[in-house]
Amino acid sequence: MKFTESQIQRLKEFGDNIEEKEFESADEREKAFSALFSELTAKNDLMIRDMISGPKRHVLSNLESELSEMLTKNGFIEVKTPLMISKASLEKMTITEESELYRQVFMIDGKKCLRPMLAPNLYHVMRKLRDRTKGPVRIFEIGSCFRKESRSNNHLEEFTMLNFVELGPEKDPTERLKELISKVMEITGLDHKIITEHSEVYRETLDVEVNGIEAASGAIGPHVLDEAHDIHEPWCGAGFGLERLLMEMMKKGNAKKVGRSLAYLNGAKIELM
Repeated sequence: MKFTESQIQRLKEFGDNIEEKEFESADEREKAFSALFSELTAKNDLMIRDMISGPKRHVLSNLESELSEMLTKNGFIEVKTPLMISKASLEKMTITEESELYRQVFMIDGKKCLRPMLAPNLYHVMRKLRDRTKGPVRIFEIGSCFRKESRSNNHLEEFTMLNFVELGPEKDPTERLKELISKVMEITGLDHKIITEHSEVYRETLDVEVNGIEAASGAIGPHVLDEAHDIHEPWCGAGFGLERLLMEMMKKGNAKKVGRSLAYLNGAKIELM
């Protein structure tokens, strides 16, 4: 006899990596559940008290700041672009009504939607800056993206992306991409591996995996998407899901605990009912 599904769910709301146990009777199981639940809620209460007595920035904001500082020190310009983009921008990324990703897009009306990725706007800014310089164009953005996601510990309908892109790198684009990925992952302190994967939008990507979870996808150009954006030279870029990185950094089992939430704050559950 094991914990019931509802008991496991309740325990995971306050703790992570809940150990499966076998019990000889329902009474023994209920006593074990009550004891573990009391232990986890006590730890949760302590986390909340510590936050109140010693206010700090949100863990997501801290990671954003560290990444922004690293990238600007490495010559990247931070940009801030609109959350709403046009349907035409999606079509330039080959995201049409027939594509699987389109079904995840939050449409606002027939012409606009909430951005499901940062790339369309970064393409636009990159092209404008190219007119101003002959050297490499390096830009990045950290901000919210939106997708209709199925229920999953690793997915959020509003999630935070870091996207960087370098147009006209001074070395081989693939090697430069791996170098920049390493700089990001060094900040997280997480072991990772880079694998090649298929992508609906980019055809082929260099993905970053942490403990079997996809934390980022990178791509290089020239690329089939470039012509629609008037880009005509090599580039490299990658997009990181910051909540997924924080999940692994803080050893949390659910992205909701480290992201934008009304139920959690810095990993602690504040909605107790």
